[in-house]
Amino acid sequence: MASSLSASPVIAAPTLNRTLGVGALTLFGVAYMLPLAVFTTYGIATETTNGHLPGAYLVTTIAMLFTAYSYANMGRAFPAAGSAYTYTQRTFGTHFGFMTGWTLLLDYLVLPLLNFLMIGIYLNAAMPAVPVWVWVIGSMVIITALNVIGIRMVAGANFALIAIQVIFVVVFVAFGLRYVAGHGTTVSPLAPFFSETAGIGTLMAGAAILALAFLGFDAVSTLSEEAKDPTRSIPKAIILTTIVGGLLFIVTAYVATLVFPDFANFTDADSAAKDVMLRAGGGALFTFFAAAYVAGSFASGITSQASVARILFAMGRDGQLPRSVFALIHPRLRTPYLSVIIVGVVGALGAILLPLDTVASVISFGALVAFSCVNASVILHYFVRGNERTAAGTVKYLVAPAIGLLLTVWLWTSLSETTFVAGFIWVAVGVVILGVVTRGYTRKPPVMEFKDADTAQID
Repeated sequence: MASSLSASPVIAAPTLNRTLGVGALTLFGVAYMLPLAVFTTYGIATETTNGHLPGAYLVTTIAMLFTAYSYANMGRAFPAAGSAYTYTQRTFGTHFGFMTGWTLLLDYLVLPLLNFLMIGIYLNAAMPAVPVWVWVIGSMVIITALNVIGIRMVAGANFALIAIQVIFVVVFVAFGLRYVAGHGTTVSPLAPFFSETAGIGTLMAGAAILALAFLGFDAVSTLSEEAKDPTRSIPKAIILTTIVGGLLFIVTAYVATLVFPDFANFTDADSAAKDVMLRAGGGALFTFFAAAYVAGSFASGITSQASVARILFAMGRDGQLPRSVFALIHPRLRTPYLSVIIVGVVGALGAILLPLDTVASVISFGALVAFSCVNASVILHYFVRGNERTAAGTVKYLVAPAIGLLLTVWLWTSLSETTFVAGFIWVAVGVVILGVVTRGYTRKPPVMEFKDADTAQID
């Protein structure tokens, strides 16, 4: 008689439409990263890094490029929806895959919530007569509708919303450099990156906060089943997303630091962006910033909701969440519509009930755990099992992911105690759910059959 822990059941897979090329995928990732996210935590991160925010973004970008390279390699091997969940499941096994997906799910669930909340806060500031909760629900309805209609609609909306942010960044840089040229500055051109007042520990503490901003490349990997030629387009889009997003963050933070180097004089760290905008261009620039930021939050809200819905879809299709709910695809629109709606409703309720500091405190925990697991997956899949041990293979599949693993673990250990408490509570809930799914760990969770993975090429 076969053991109850023998091969897991194979489930027929519903499929999504393949409509996205490299350009649309990159736009999706950059929109998810929110180019103006520099100003979401600008004051807090500037204080944490002792005025060296551009240096912290440079460190984060370098660390994330190693991890993005690992994602690109795993995306070639397993071009299916699910992101880190899929990669670790196929490499380390179903139990480990579930826990990785569950941990990452914390961030994906919180991100739409954060965007709904930020939209509500900024629009309420512009029109105080309308309560925050009205803007939260309104933004949720619009974003959810776009995601239910389809990923093509999301891609189209992303282009317009990213364009607004890029235009603002160009305008802000121009105003900022004009201010610096007209008023002079005692700041050395390299001081915002490194100086004797900011050691590597200080920069890493700031980088740990900023790692959240790079979830865009992970979001790209969740669209593998909606990408044209995913074994090529997904890896390219992941790397491009990381480079473009990192450059936007570094340049914006650098100019902001030159404009307002006296960070100790922020009126309020939570709204430090207002001080920077008013100094660089007055009230008109701040008004433009508020409008562009709300537009960016819509773009990030659309993409973050789309991504978490597809992770829920992948886990539901595997039977690790209720299949009758999360694995359903709309017969005409071909989108995981129930997952999209659930994410929208949960996000809106959370945005109405939870304070901003609570939302922001836990959001990097799962991301860095997942990043670490994907780096480790590259080593096991390619170097250990795939015998990719030539000189080139050793660099690509051992050295590079090992550096990425060390850097992400270092960033993870730099997070706050509050973040760890909330994160481990979430992990504990996942352990309980996994126990229920596996009937007390007496059997393996169901496993998807990834048809594309069988023909994927390993470079």
